[in-house]
Amino acid sequence: MNPNMLERHLVSRLKFKYLQLLVTVGEQRNIFKASQIHNMAQPAATKIIRDIESALNIELFDRSSRGVTPTLYGEVLIKHAKLILSQVKHASEELSSLQGGLTGRVTVGSLLAASATLLPNAIARLKKNRPNVSVSLREGTGDRLIKSLKIDDLDIMVGRIPEVPDQDGLTNEVLYHEPVVIVARADHPLQSRKNLTLHDLVDQQWILPPRETMLRSEIDGAFHREGLDVPVNPVESVSILTNRTLLKNTDMITALPLQVVLTYEEIGLMKRLDIPLIIEPGPIGVTLRAQRQLPPAAQYLLEALREEAEKLTSRYKEIF
Repeated sequence: MNPNMLERHLVSRLKFKYLQLLVTVGEQRNIFKASQIHNMAQPAATKIIRDIESALNIELFDRSSRGVTPTLYGEVLIKHAKLILSQVKHASEELSSLQGGLTGRVTVGSLLAASATLLPNAIARLKKNRPNVSVSLREGTGDRLIKSLKIDDLDIMVGRIPEVPDQDGLTNEVLYHEPVVIVARADHPLQSRKNLTLHDLVDQQWILPPRETMLRSEIDGAFHREGLDVPVNPVESVSILTNRTLLKNTDMITALPLQVVLTYEEIGLMKRLDIPLIIEPGPIGVTLRAQRQLPPAAQYLLEALREEAEKLTSRYKEIF
């Protein structure tokens, strides 16, 4: 089928509710569950999927006794269906915002560096000034959140700025630079030692970020610059709750953004070790889709993030 003919088929066949059904089937991997979510009979949902496949002469899903899995064609169509639905959602939110001035919804992805202070304070500021704006928060590693950002499942990603090439269609805005410090529980045996170096710590039990994260790459680089191997058999985790409990109950040590550590130092759960910074303070900020105008609710949050970042910058000047 030539491109012009395929375009006409897509426009004529893909009604709005069909796009919603396609996305839900892709998420649920099950037509029956998707039909229940959309309050329709399974045969009707199955017929819609088959009609689209027949009209386009492609298979959107592989069927099995366990459900359905999107084919390559299905993944492409679902990706673009999500983008269309997201734009319609943003249009609705912008119209509502113009009418009421204070409504809307923002979906934000959070990396570890933003989760302790920057993002919570920005959300609190947003809710104080615009209480009718809804906020949906998702946490994860940078690679996973970037994928969601690219398909408009997220409005904003906040945290340590990832290295994204221009062709990825993303753009970064640096808000401030965050030091990373090495910590252990407050009564850890190493707390009594002064002027520690990485040589003193290489044989300790470590909690480290996963290998695919930028922070882990920088930590590994710090050991290599000292002629050391990266600590063996670390626990690889970005779960702050899990890491906090491990630090409290064991002799493990870890490297964390300073803002996370300050929060726990205030209540005596952990304390910085006496060792100089092993990596340069990293850029903390927001990652957005380039060439896309943020919906009003997301713009409100971005403004709150900028204001809170200014306060953190002033605080770091006092500490260092």
